Amino acid sequence: MFIDEIEIYARSGKGGDGAIHFLREKYVPRGGPDGGDGGRGGDVVFQVIPILNTLSKFHQKERFIADDGRNGKKKNMTGRSAEPLIIPVPPGTVVYNADTGHIIGDLVEPDQRLVVCRGGRGGRGNQHFATSRHQAPRTGERGEPGQELNLRLELKLIADIGLVGVPNAGKSSFLASVTNAKPKIADYPFTTLEPNLGVAELDIENTLVLADIPGLIEGAHQGVGLGDAFLRHIQRTRVIIHMLDGHSMGPVVDFSQINAEMALFDSALSEKPQIVAFNKMDMPDVREKWPEVKAAIEAKGYEIMAISALAKENVRPLLYRAAELLKTTPVPEPVGELPVYRPGEDPRDFKIGKYKGGYRVSGAAIERAAAMTYWEYDGSVRRFQRLLSVLGIEKELLDLGVEVGDTVFIGDYELEWQD
Repeated sequence: MFIDEIEIYARSGKGGDGAIHFLREKYVPRGGPDGGDGGRGGDVVFQVIPILNTLSKFHQKERFIADDGRNGKKKNMTGRSAEPLIIPVPPGTVVYNADTGHIIGDLVEPDQRLVVCRGGRGGRGNQHFATSRHQAPRTGERGEPGQELNLRLELKLIADIGLVGVPNAGKSSFLASVTNAKPKIADYPFTTLEPNLGVAELDIENTLVLADIPGLIEGAHQGVGLGDAFLRHIQRTRVIIHMLDGHSMGPVVDFSQINAEMALFDSALSEKPQIVAFNKMDMPDVREKWPEVKAAIEAKGYEIMAISALAKENVRPLLYRAAELLKTTPVPEPVGELPVYRPGEDPRDFKIGKYKGGYRVSGAAIERAAAMTYWEYDGSVRRFQRLLSVLGIEKELLDLGVEVGDTVFIGDYELEWQD
C-alpha cells in the first residue's frame, strides 16, 4: 500500500535523576556528597534510508518514544545515557509540526539526519552543590523532561522525470514500456490511483528514475480528484514529460489546463524543462490530428514528439530526449545533516492566569525546572524559589495579589504560596 502522508507522535527520553548521596565508608564517618549525575535521555532522529519509497510502515506504528537516561549513583557514578531512537524514512520526506503547520525539515539525501526531539539532560547530583559554607548539600536535580511533538510526514517522490497529463493519457503505458514497473493499465480514466516509480536503463551505466503521477483534472491544485496530493510528487522531478491523449476532443486545451494547474500549485513547476508526448499514434484518427497539434504546441514554445506507448513506437527516442534535457538541468545542492528542531519562542517567557481559585504559571523554562526539582529536599525547594525570583515570576504573582496559602499551579505540581 502506498502511503504518502501520515501523522505521528514523537517524544524524546527524560534525563536520568541526579543522585543525592553521601560517602559512607568504614574509616570515613563524614564523607562528602558523592551523588552522580543522571544520563541523557534518547533523542528522536529521522534518518533517510534510500531503499524506502513509502510511509506505509507508519500505518502500523504512530507513537515513537525514546528511552530515558539512567539515574546517577553513589561514588560520583554517572547514569548511562540512552541511545537515540532512529526512525527510518524514505528520501523526499518533509517533516512538519502538525500543531502549527511549520516545516521542521526536508529530508532528501541518503543517510541525512534530522533530530526532531532532543533528549532531556541528566540531572546533577549533589556533588555539584557543595560549597565552602555548605559542605553537605541535600540538593540535586531530577532529569530534564523529554520533548514531545505531533508530527506530520509528507512524502514527495524523488525522480529524475515526472509523467503528467489528464486521466487515460497513457502515462502508465509509457512507464511500463520503458521500465520494469507494472502499473495498473486499463482503458478508462483514473486507472492509476497512486504514484508509481520505475527505473529505465539507457545503457549499461546510465539509468533514469521516472514517476507516473495519477491523472490531473481541473481544480487539481485545490485538491479536486486528490490533485494536490499528486502534484507534490512532481515538485522534486527535474524534467517533465507531458503526455497528451490523442483521443481527447481537445489535446491542446488539456495541455494548457494541466500547465495552469501545475503553476497554480507551485510556480516553480512551470519553470521545469518540459517535453510533450502526443500519444496513441497507432490509431488512424489520432494520426490525422498530429500536424495541427504539433503546430499548436510548438507555437507555445514547447518541443513535442509523436509516440504510441501501447505499440512502443518512438518511446525510446522520447526517453533519450528527456535524458538530454536532464543533463542540462542543474542538480539541487545536497542539504547534509539538519540541526535539531528548536521552537522560535524564548523558553524563559511565562504567562500567569487565574486557575481553580489560585494561579497557573505556564512557561517552558519554569515548567521544566519544576519537573527537575526534588520537592522532598529543602535545599532543592529554596533553589526553585530563587529561580522564581530570577525569572520575574515572584514579582508578577505579587503584583497580581497572591497571598499566603494560595495555590500556584506549575506544570503537574500544586504549590502553596509562602512568605
